[in-house]
Formats: sequence, C-alpha cells, structure tokens
Amino acid sequence: MPSSVTALGQARSSGPGMAPSACCCSPAALQRRLPILAWLPSYSLQWLKMDFVAGLSVGLTAIPQALAYAEVAGLPPQYGLYSAFMGCFVYFFLGTSRDVTLGPTAIMSLLVSFYTFHEPAYAVLLAFLSGCIQLAMGVLRLGFLLDFISYPVIKGFTSAAAVTIGFGQIKNLLGLQNIPRPFFLQVYHTFLRIAETRVGDAVLGLVCMLLLLVLKLMRDHVPPVHPEMPPGVRLSRGLVWAATTARNALVVSFAALVAYSFEVTGYQPFILTGETAEGLPPVRIPPFSVTTANGTISFTEMVQDMGAGLAVVPLMGLLESIAVAKAFGLTNMLGSLVSSYPVTGSFGRTAVNAQSGVCTPAGGLVTGVLVLLSLDYLTSLFYYIPKSALAAVIIMAVAPLFDTKIFRTLWRVKRLDLLPLCVTFLLCFWEVQYGILAGALVSLLMLLHSAARPETKVSEGPVLVLQPASGLSFPAMEALREEILSRALEVSPPRCLVLECTHVCSIDYTVVLGLGELLQDFQKQGVALAFVGLQVPVLRVLLSADLKGFQYFSTLEEAEKHLRQEPGTQPYNIREDSILDQKVALLKA
Repeated sequence: MPSSVTALGQARSSGPGMAPSACCCSPAALQRRLPILAWLPSYSLQWLKMDFVAGLSVGLTAIPQALAYAEVAGLPPQYGLYSAFMGCFVYFFLGTSRDVTLGPTAIMSLLVSFYTFHEPAYAVLLAFLSGCIQLAMGVLRLGFLLDFISYPVIKGFTSAAAVTIGFGQIKNLLGLQNIPRPFFLQVYHTFLRIAETRVGDAVLGLVCMLLLLVLKLMRDHVPPVHPEMPPGVRLSRGLVWAATTARNALVVSFAALVAYSFEVTGYQPFILTGETAEGLPPVRIPPFSVTTANGTISFTEMVQDMGAGLAVVPLMGLLESIAVAKAFGLTNMLGSLVSSYPVTGSFGRTAVNAQSGVCTPAGGLVTGVLVLLSLDYLTSLFYYIPKSALAAVIIMAVAPLFDTKIFRTLWRVKRLDLLPLCVTFLLCFWEVQYGILAGALVSLLMLLHSAARPETKVSEGPVLVLQPASGLSFPAMEALREEILSRALEVSPPRCLVLECTHVCSIDYTVVLGLGELLQDFQKQGVALAFVGLQVPVLRVLLSADLKGFQYFSTLEEAEKHLRQEPGTQPYNIREDSILDQKVALLKA
C-alpha cells in the first residue's frame, strides 16, 4: 500500500509541469494499484513451470485442510472448499508477494465458529462485512490500530487458539459424539466420556498423526534437489519432496481408502465425513436476512448477533500485514458471493509455496483451479474421509502455533511482558474478544505507566544533575516535579539542579507550564535550575514561552561551572543578547 509520503515524493519528482492526472496514470502508479502489471510483462516459461509445481503443491495441501477447517468453523465441509479458491484469483491480480496464499485458516475458522453459531448464512455475511471493513482500513490507512496489539498479546491469542482448536479435535480423534463446543464444557465431557472411545477412530487418528509427523521430519531433513545431481538421485529426491510436501493429501487419501475398504465389506469402524455438496457454489449476493421456523431474522439482528466478531475477525485477519488490507478485503467481499466464510493469509501454505520455489502470484491460479476441480469431480470421494484423519491434519497444523519458547524468551528479556501474554492466553478460553481486549488494555496501561513515570538518572555532586531516561510528556510532569522538589528544594540547604534533556525530543504546553512553575520555585529559594542538551524543537518551544529565569547551556560542564560560582559574582541567567540571538535564529528555522 503506497504511503502518502511516497506518492507526494513521486508527484514532486515528476516536475512542475506534470499534471496530477498524468502522475496518477503513470506506469509506477498503475503498478502500485495493480501489482500484476509489475511482473506479467516479463513472465517466462521457466516461471510458469515453477509456479505450476508450487500451485499444485499448495493445492494438495489446501484441499484437505479446507475440509478440516470447515469442521473447526462448525460448517458443512463444502464451505471450506468454497472459501479456498477466491483468494487465489484475487491475489493473482493484487498480490504484492509471490509467496502469500489466502484461504481458510485454523484460527480464522475458530473465530467463525464463535461468532456465526454454525450457521452458513451468518458466516457468509461475516465474510462480506469483514471484507468491507478491511477494505476501508486499507483505503483510510488505519493500520495504526493494529500497532496497539503487542506481540505478547498476539502470541497469547494464537497459543490459546492452538489449544482450543487442538483439544476440540480430540473428540473426532477418539470418535466421541455429541460433545459440546464451548471449551470448558468440551474438556469436561471429553474426559467424562473417555470410556466411549471408538477403537477404530482412535487407532486410525493416531496412525495418521504419526505419518504426518514422519513426513514432516523427512521434509525438513531431505536436502534440496540440484540440477547437477545424477538423474537417479534427482528423481528419488524429487519423489520424496513431492510426497512430503503433499503429506496432508496423501494421509487423508490413505485414510479414505482404508475406510472405503471396510465399507465394501459391510462394516465401518470409523465416523465418516459424509455427504459433501457436489458442484461449484452458486454466485449470489450475501444473505442480508435469514428465514427460520420462528420467522425472519433481519440484517440488523444478524449484525447484533455477531457483535464483537465484526471487529475481531477483520482485525485478526490483518495481523499478518496491513499492507495487503485491500487484497484481503476484496477477497472476503468477493468470496461472500460464492458462499465463502472469512479468510486470511495462511502461514503454513505460504511456507509450502515458498519451499516449492514459486516465482509469482500466478501459482495461486493453479491452486484455485485445483480446488474448483475437486468441487466438481471429487466430492463423492470426500464422503469416505474419516473425521479422525481430518482431526489429525488439524492437530498437526495448529501444534506449531503453541509457542513454548516465547515464555522462556520473555522471562529472559522482559518479565513484565509475560503479564499481557498470560492475561490474553487465559481469557481467550472464556471469550476471544475479552482476551484480546484485556491483553491490549494491559499492554496499553504498561505503555502509559512508562510514559507517566519515566525513569530518571540522578548524578550527585556539587551540582545535582537529573536526566529523564525517556521522553517528557504531560503525564510525566507531576512525577518529575515531585522528584526535583524532593531532591533539590526540600533539602537543607536547597541545591542548584541541572536538567539534562538529551532524550527529550518534544514537549507540550503542560510541560512548559510545569517547568515555568519549577523555575519560579527555584528563584524563591535563591538557587538555579538550568537546562542542558535541549534539542532544537524543544529549545524553540521554551524560548517562545518566555519563561522567567530560563537558562540553557550547550554542555554539562559549562552548566556546572556556571552554577558553582558564588551568587554575587554573575547573575543566574544567560546574557540577554545571547538569548535574543538564539531565539531569533530558532524561530526563523
């Protein structure tokens, strides 16, 4: 997303005779608005080959994940596939990174399940409204709102989501049915009914998890294929690479084949996915009302029902990068026309894309086409996929989201940052919005406390030197005043003080008033308050305020030398012509 500064700089560089309309239509401006124009003219056959391989790899990962994430969202399996292709096509035109892939993710699916009550109509409308909000944030450059969500808060949320999603799949892994979805009830009923575990589902689920883990380890340790390798070695490593990259599809296909084999014999030990709606989704506007047995739910009532989800879902969808807010927003808006629920960038599939050697966003076209083909031709086969196999896919996908290292890192780096992390982590098990809001509030309070009570470095000597360790703003003025009074004026005898302001880059009117009162207090006690290290903007403000008794020195040594002199030898102010010269120079600057 181009910044206003960049656009202004380019407008100025175009020359005084360039009309604004011509600048807006310049090739650089068009490429910023439509990034495909930056790489499509130089597209090559080699790029096509690499993009095809990468798109195929991502597609084989996306299809089983889409089916599994629909389960997390509490929706029929076809809605996962409906959500998996629109982002591929939108990002083909608007993508600024060759690696990023858009589609359903575990965390977004969890949020959808919280705010849409497992109703497809609510999920589709949430996608449309989230897209509108994200698009507006991109156009209005509201990315600064995300800056108030600190890294510990994000980590607390993702770790809690990983636990919630992972434990939520234990019921499918063990073949337990009719388990409530709320987390604490889910934990209680899962352990209460652990004796009802279906052996077939449990064994198959654990085998699938083991296979996924082994294939992942192989993928991480197999050396990359190089052209200079012998053909046989290159072929064998290529096959291993393909198998380990498409491990989700292979494991799910293996499980479906096992289930189908039992189905032929007339005995089915697994709980299956069941019917998946066949064919492409119809193109239609999102549902702005829902007709139920009890009447019609209006658009206003649906919005009220989704509540905080209209803020949480768009913001969480943009945590990866506000720079692609327009692409994300347009994806969700257009996706709602084909019954998609909210999507975002997938870290896992993005990693697969990068490892596959993708060259441009064109790889997403292959992924999108593959998803559409699966909807048209493979839905009958999805019937035989055991839910325990999809549960294994989900658990292995979300396991890396629980970052145990962050706790040790924060303990070493800054233990206080563990507070917003733990607050967010714990409260997200109750309500996601409360967890994120509480974590952000704790982080904000910590930030405000540091601004209101900045650390100060004090140097004792013939002249007392006090140096604020950070900026100086109006919340910190009262604390600074109290410290100066206690150290310089409330002692006997009163002492001169030098305020070393090297780290103060700006001050406001409240600070100016506070410093003026301090200067008066020092004058009443017959001692001096001097300033050292003032930056030009700060010095300009103080000189403009015409503070009585204001003294400024360029170096600490000069200030100490001046203040150590006897009161009768030299007046405690800088020469009027010196102040006047500085004032005129600064005000002209």
